[in-house]
Amino acid sequence: MQHNLFTTIRSLKIMDGCKSTQIYAMNPSANAAGTGGCVGVGDKHYDHLKASSIRSKSIHNSSTSEILLPYGLPVTELLEPPIEPYLKSVNFVDTLADIYRRLEDSPPLDKWNIHLEQCTVFRCLSDPKLVRRSLRSARQHAVDVHSKVVLSSWLRFEKREDELDGSSSMDCGGRKIECPKASLVSGYDPDSVYDPCLCRRSPPEVADVEVSMGEEECSTSNEDGDISFCIGDEEVRCVRYNIAALSRPFRTMLYGSFTESRREMINFTQNEISVKGMRAVEIYSRTKKLDWFPPDIVLELLCFANKFCCEEMKCACDAHLASLVSSMDDALILIDYGLEETGYLLVASCLQIILRELPKALSNPHVMRLFCSSEARERLTMVGHASFLLYYFLSQVTMEDDMKSNTTVMLLERMAECAELGWQKELALHQLGCVMLERKEYKDANKWFVAAVEAGHVYSLAGVARTKYKRGHKYSAYKLLNSLISEYKPVGWMYQERSLYCIGKERMIDLQTATELDPTISFPYKYRAVAMVEENKIGAAISEINKILGFKVSPDCLELRAWFGIALEDYEGALRDIRALLTLDPNYMIYHGKVQGEYLIELLCQHVHQWSQADCWMQLYDRWSSVDDIGSLAVVHQMLENDPGKSLLRFRQSLLLLRLNCQKAAMRSLRLARNHSSSEHERLVYEGWILYDTGHREEALAKAEESISIQRSFEAFFLKAYALADTSLDTESASYVVQLLEEALRCPSDGLRKGQALNNLGSVYVDCDKLDLAADCYLNALNIRHTRAHQGLARVYHLKNQRKAAYDEMTKLIEKARNNASAYEKRSEYCDRDMARSDLSMATQLDPLRTYPYRYRAAVLMDDHKEAEAIAELTRAITFKPDLQLLHLRAAFHDSMADPASTLRDCEAALCLDPSHTDTLELHNKAREQDTTAAH
Repeated sequence: MQHNLFTTIRSLKIMDGCKSTQIYAMNPSANAAGTGGCVGVGDKHYDHLKASSIRSKSIHNSSTSEILLPYGLPVTELLEPPIEPYLKSVNFVDTLADIYRRLEDSPPLDKWNIHLEQCTVFRCLSDPKLVRRSLRSARQHAVDVHSKVVLSSWLRFEKREDELDGSSSMDCGGRKIECPKASLVSGYDPDSVYDPCLCRRSPPEVADVEVSMGEEECSTSNEDGDISFCIGDEEVRCVRYNIAALSRPFRTMLYGSFTESRREMINFTQNEISVKGMRAVEIYSRTKKLDWFPPDIVLELLCFANKFCCEEMKCACDAHLASLVSSMDDALILIDYGLEETGYLLVASCLQIILRELPKALSNPHVMRLFCSSEARERLTMVGHASFLLYYFLSQVTMEDDMKSNTTVMLLERMAECAELGWQKELALHQLGCVMLERKEYKDANKWFVAAVEAGHVYSLAGVARTKYKRGHKYSAYKLLNSLISEYKPVGWMYQERSLYCIGKERMIDLQTATELDPTISFPYKYRAVAMVEENKIGAAISEINKILGFKVSPDCLELRAWFGIALEDYEGALRDIRALLTLDPNYMIYHGKVQGEYLIELLCQHVHQWSQADCWMQLYDRWSSVDDIGSLAVVHQMLENDPGKSLLRFRQSLLLLRLNCQKAAMRSLRLARNHSSSEHERLVYEGWILYDTGHREEALAKAEESISIQRSFEAFFLKAYALADTSLDTESASYVVQLLEEALRCPSDGLRKGQALNNLGSVYVDCDKLDLAADCYLNALNIRHTRAHQGLARVYHLKNQRKAAYDEMTKLIEKARNNASAYEKRSEYCDRDMARSDLSMATQLDPLRTYPYRYRAAVLMDDHKEAEAIAELTRAITFKPDLQLLHLRAAFHDSMADPASTLRDCEAALCLDPSHTDTLELHNKAREQDTTAAH
């Protein structure tokens, strides 16, 4: 009955006040996929592209190169790095330390906003786990319903629960922090948000009682009533005292000096309430209950309560209607009423359903009409639901969907209008600049970037320089970057940006400096590689792009290497890279957004030997055992073409993506594995991994146990063992993990997974000092080609004081593994100082993101009393990777040098990354005491 009533609500006269012209119409031509491409390009980019589509080429009349490279190879003249749409600080450590201090010192009710700022700062680190943790903390400390609704919806969006088949947008995750009902409860209660939610318990059955407005037992009898309200030809008998108690206006009218106070009959025909509505008012005045009334009558009561200032009735109607909203249709019908009648909870409930349906809800023009225009924001403001937080969330969703769309621009404009704090203004203005730059509206982009700089965002100067360059003021852009480099401590992006405004050797010098300062930014590698191709040094170009792909895999770099492979007629290598690329981003459009990746795969497959599914399994074993993760991804991609519903392959894919630190893509593969599960016990395992990878360890364990109760399987036991081993194990816990892994190994599985289980079992045995058992596990893993077991076996030999044997094992791993930076790092532990330095230097060269080599070199320098050099070694890495261990070690060095201020700064920055790190907390407390003593 509820939904039928909701659909008839549109005909009520109350809607007339909500009608307006359409604020926004969706742009049907917007296409996020079309923005993909190998590299950023300038205005002239498409001028040099051939006009005809790749599909129009005749294989009989064109060479293979022309077919596979229809737009030629990229040229250096048109390469550009993106201006990233993030808050980027010129001194990231100071920013982290400042956030931690403010979190420690702020009143409890202000903490949620600082956590939101922390989340914003973390986004430039590309670590989804840090972002989710900050969002959870913001939700934990949220006070008002609006903030709780937006933050809980944002958490759902970050987990992409909308991609889980069979899930509802209003599903509760089991904890109050994710429960949509709990979000509608106002108040500050941070200690309970992680408690189990009670909403999943079945409510007691309630009789479906509906009271007719005409039944005498529900109305005041003529004997009890002492006043009548006439509506047309009908009367509604009421108790004067009860009606007067509804509000001060009624009390004044019925007991004051107005003529109504002396009348028994009052004409209410002109007050826009129906006879049924007035009878409901009378019943509410006696019972204070709304349970008997259908939604359309409660809406009448809400309007009546607003008109006559009946605050208690208004709150009751608002809460009652809010509890009835259960679908998008309900929300889109009722939100206009809530906005018109300033129903705070009703709008919050409707808003929650809309936000929890993102990104799908973006395709609904009615939804966009609610948010996009200034008038829409003002309507939301009137009811307390327009905020920076809301528009921040909405704009991030639209930027991810289509950065250049009109919707994105309008939402960012509303976000800027709502910005109050400095960082909020910086972010909104900078992102508007980035969007306008993408849209090639350079004058507007310059305006927003300049405004962001004036608000305090130094990185926006890169945007100002870029827009000057785009408008023909290259020298002005160069001078701006020169000034920036001289004024601030230089970082990699500054030299990268300045390189655009140089020529020849100066450009290459700037790009080399950018790489030295920040080896993780990809543009310098791409530029140097393309420059080598222009000199016909394609092999050297591939070697250059391999440097960045060795530790940071991205679609644009894979595409570039595929182009080079095609130019060398290495079609197998090109096919590998395109398959891996589409695993990372299935919607990626290659050749500057002109061609679908699947079509290029079709063409490349005509030039390589085709594998059967059995061949693919053999190829997967070969690549897995040689630690060739990109090659393994490509093989799995081909296997999924042959068997797209195979959840086990999706799971394999997620494991590979996690190894490559592609967390978003890994989670997408896990969700697909879950959706394609052929059985309940299998689905529970994948749900468990999703929970574990998003920080819900206890829930993951529960899923594993539920799966085992249905059917014993390798993956269920392995998940349970893995989750339990996540914490420090005592003897009893370690023994239980061993049992679980042994149970897993008794269950059917393939060698790839059994090798992993044996490797993990060996690690637990090592921790329990059972070295012979550990060695057996590692040797058995090696027998089934789990190459990584060399590392575990080396550890066993080392603990047995067999350093030469340990060294030899790591040498074998280096020889076998395609990705062997970690092998060089571990081998350094089993050799003398000079050889260790050589191995660690190689590890850093192969993967500059590994932090152990920097810490080792810094410790050696500190032992040699070269304190300044030790600090510099750590600082060099912290500049591009502000890692917890690096910051803690530098804080310890500062402490040993009696520099409490620097110690405090580094400790605070580290604690911003992990507030529970015990060693850093102890050092922080010590430094704070010393600083306080020195101040006195």
